[in-house]
Amino acid sequence: MKKIILILTVLLFACPATGAFAYKILYAEQFYKLYHSHYIQYPEDSAENIYYLENALKRPFVNPLNAIGLIKNEKQWERYRRLFYLHVNLKLIEQYRLLAVKYDKFDAYFFNYPWKQENLRSLQMAELYYKDALYYWDRVLEQVEAMAELPYLYIEGIEYWEDELMRIKSGQLDYEEFIGDDLKRLYEVRDKFEKMTPETY
Repeated sequence: MKKIILILTVLLFACPATGAFAYKILYAEQFYKLYHSHYIQYPEDSAENIYYLENALKRPFVNPLNAIGLIKNEKQWERYRRLFYLHVNLKLIEQYRLLAVKYDKFDAYFFNYPWKQENLRSLQMAELYYKDALYYWDRVLEQVEAMAELPYLYIEGIEYWEDELMRIKSGQLDYEEFIGDDLKRLYEVRDKFEKMTPETY
């Protein structure tokens, strides 16, 4: 009897417990809830968040009973989904800009010449990430245009998403302008690096 108890105890502790409480992530809102902010944002943190947010855009929505906002009718459900897409695309813009900043150079100092090529490669990466962010801004504008025909409906729990929509409509939130300024500065810095020679060092 003692041998059987010992064997069962060993088997119990030998089996991995990770699957015991796991569940599949299937819905847009589940992926969105995995997105999180970090006190210090490393590139791998942004990449992780981008993975979650891009999956949130591809997945079906949960049942309205489990939505992030309080949904009472079909019109609210339609508005909720549009606002969700708008909000997630805005979060993707933020994450791509955070990635770009990690590679961006805000000035070209003469003593950076020994690392000229590395700095130019870094600026190229930053430019790509800024342009990726602009792609998602176009998706945001598509949602704003699609929502122009929808009547305003208050949805409890997602008031912040409505605020984002109003800031875009009023022009207070314009990532095309912000990223345009980022790229303009980047091109100026790149030009300084390209003009560096051993004589300027």
